[in-house]
Amino acid sequence: MRLHHVQVACPPGGEGAARRFYVDGLGMTEVDKPADLAGRGGCWFRSVADGVVTAEIHVGVEAEFAPARKAHPALVLDSVAELEQRASTVVAAGFDVDWSERATFDGFERFHTADGNGNRVEVMAPLSPAV
Repeated sequence: MRLHHVQVACPPGGEGAARRFYVDGLGMTEVDKPADLAGRGGCWFRSVADGVVTAEIHVGVEAEFAPARKAHPALVLDSVAELEQRASTVVAAGFDVDWSERATFDGFERFHTADGNGNRVEVMAPLSPAV
């Protein structure tokens, strides 16, 4: 079994804030939604390495939107150096980064942030690079 994507929500009109976070902050690429789903609003983002999709986030529109403050996607980077660089990119895009739980997950360092609509997002990296 593999995970295909994680879906988070945004309010009607929240797609621009999602794009600013996932593209400008996290460096993901926006991909077109299938034609049958495009009319629902929202947007999809993908990360690809060496031609392989490594992460996909779908942002769906909810009329009765409330940001997810506990449930969250956790994205894994390859190294702590990349984690620190990505945190800088997130901050430069105008989002806060919380390092208060940096060393609380065995074998990883991490930070938490919130996307443009207030949904919690975790970004982590292994202490030792994968071999």
